[in-house]
Amino acid sequence: MNAEIIAVGSELLLGQITNTNAKFISSQLSELGINVFYHTVVGDNSNRLVEAIKVAESRADCIIFSGGLGPTKDDLTKEAIARHLGVDLVFDEVALTSIEHFFAKRGRAMTDNNRKQALVLASSDVLANHHGMAPGMILTKDGRTYILLPGPPKELEPMFQFEAKPKLVSLLNAGGVISSHVMRFYGIGEAELEDRVQDILDAQTNPTVAPLASDGEVTLRVTAKAETEGEAQQLIAEKVAEIQAIVGDYQYGTDDDSLASKTVEMLLDNELTISAAESLTAGLFQSELAEIPGVGGTLIGGVVTYTEDTKVKQLGISKELLDTHGIVSSECASAMASAVRAKFNTNIGIGLTGAAGPTAHDHQPVGTVWIGIAIDDEEPITYLLHLSGMRNTNRLRAVKFTCHYLMQLLVERGFSKR
Repeated sequence: MNAEIIAVGSELLLGQITNTNAKFISSQLSELGINVFYHTVVGDNSNRLVEAIKVAESRADCIIFSGGLGPTKDDLTKEAIARHLGVDLVFDEVALTSIEHFFAKRGRAMTDNNRKQALVLASSDVLANHHGMAPGMILTKDGRTYILLPGPPKELEPMFQFEAKPKLVSLLNAGGVISSHVMRFYGIGEAELEDRVQDILDAQTNPTVAPLASDGEVTLRVTAKAETEGEAQQLIAEKVAEIQAIVGDYQYGTDDDSLASKTVEMLLDNELTISAAESLTAGLFQSELAEIPGVGGTLIGGVVTYTEDTKVKQLGISKELLDTHGIVSSECASAMASAVRAKFNTNIGIGLTGAAGPTAHDHQPVGTVWIGIAIDDEEPITYLLHLSGMRNTNRLRAVKFTCHYLMQLLVERGFSKR
């Protein structure tokens, strides 16, 4: 199956919001082995939308729409599709009752234009909206499938995941299953990883293997089709083992794992505590860890020492060391890691210093980053990065490399890793 995604909304064309829906839907479709060759964005204009639909019909078996299902005059997606397909719009009583209950519960009068949200394409399968009012719908006509989804991501994402996706699976593989497994890598570039597994990519049939790079990370999505879940998982396991034999040293996790979540998991499993002193990242390392539930069992605290003065006053680093070696140096990162570990009495201390950009710092070029890691009473280990990106990209990548190096260092020290 080939799919095309049509996002409806003038605000997308004006740059007022980012089309994150297309990214989400594409990633979900790739799990099912559905090809997405085109993303289209159309403003709130019925005639232009119909023209976009006609073009999409010439090259796609499945057309997925996001946006334009709301109560206002410019919400015209389903009206334009109904007119184009020659089908009626009818009220879905379940959706209408849900909308009425929403307003009654809040003591507000429901206007006629809100009733409009309960209109659906006749004979379509209605997709329940558990996070908003406008239902979605899926309709197959003349061998082509049309899926209509609301625009707000908090409504679209669960609706697609739990309502539309299972229906797509049944259309694709009646009586069978489609399963996928994501392998997550760090410390290796997309080009190098693809080069190493090129023979696997060239020979893929079932399972399929799809590479994707994002924020310095690389993933491989392995997707299998089979008659049963067990058969699909067996196919996936065999392909994963084949890939791991080549680049397994760079794999840090699977599926929804992140470098931060795996770092926290490893620290908790080994009953290790951590603290951090951050300069260029200004608390971002601790913030990333703090997004993980249960982190309170390992993250004790930390400091942001953005200036030379705070490094001296908050951490007790000697001004002589900073004058001799500089703020962006191995010696400074090492001293920060040791000092914060002692200050918070933790097993591990992290020191991060560098030149995030856009200009050089302490006579060091943009992208120069030093990471210091102190474990117990051992001499701190430092790592040098030469990053090439925008300021905040460099800051985030510095955090990810810190997690990456910390986990590697702990494994070398004999600590367990799931």
